[in-house]
Amino acid sequence: MSRGAGGARALLARVPAVWLIVVSIASVQFGAAFAKGLFAIVPPTAVVWLRLVFASLILWVVARPRLRGRAGRDWAAVLGYGACLVGMNWAIYQSFARIPIGLAVTLEFLGPLVVVIAGSRRVRDLLWAVLAALGVALLGFVPVDPDWIGIGFALLAGACWAGYILFGKATGRQWEGVSGVTVATSLGAVVMVVPAVLAGGSGVFAPEVLAIGLAVSVLSSVVPYGLEMVALRSIKPNLFGILMSLEPAAAALAALLVLHEWLSPVEWIAMACVVVASIGATRSARDVAPELSGGQ
Repeated sequence: MSRGAGGARALLARVPAVWLIVVSIASVQFGAAFAKGLFAIVPPTAVVWLRLVFASLILWVVARPRLRGRAGRDWAAVLGYGACLVGMNWAIYQSFARIPIGLAVTLEFLGPLVVVIAGSRRVRDLLWAVLAALGVALLGFVPVDPDWIGIGFALLAGACWAGYILFGKATGRQWEGVSGVTVATSLGAVVMVVPAVLAGGSGVFAPEVLAIGLAVSVLSSVVPYGLEMVALRSIKPNLFGILMSLEPAAAALAALLVLHEWLSPVEWIAMACVVVASIGATRSARDVAPELSGGQ
């Protein structure tokens, strides 16, 4: 690790962990809003690829993961982790292109919520599951016809997020620090090269697109990973999970400020149901930090 990186980490260690997580959440969701702003120039697939490319380059400089001497199970874990990471980002960006970001993130958040509730044997946690389901059911009462393709992509992203959690546990045990994330992101960038270029053409390499793609990558991947790594050393897992449960609301606020996306009252109520259900399930979980970190 460079002297500059060490100094930055020491400086961040002085900041209360709660604020690090709040900044991390804001960074992810503003990154998502800026990413959606690029869709008018290049398609979502190309934006996902740019995010993966820039994130992998930055992470390689920081992490420099060890590749030699790795067992087959190490590679199996990181390949599954990478597949879920790419699927999650690709699906949620496809959803962003069709429905409001706040709504998409609300539906995506059902993935980690299911993982948390599934790991519990408490009867009361079933009530949180019912509340989350009620929130989703309310979307059927939105006054305009819902975009079912966008909703489907958001739910697919949630399923990938659940897989990301499960593979992430194994990857975290077998790959030190952010090495696993670095390798998974790099593999994803390689896999997405052809689809991204076919979808975006030469527009992918326009200077303004590259500049915004870099900003999206830093906001959505590099900054959150770094802040969470520091914060998780001192914050209680339950508090971390509760803060992460606020992501759907943060996503809606970021989309409102950057893209002027407005949600209907019914959509806000649906989001509130999912957020409250997540907070409730998190409060009764023993260790929720791995379950709720990750996001788009």
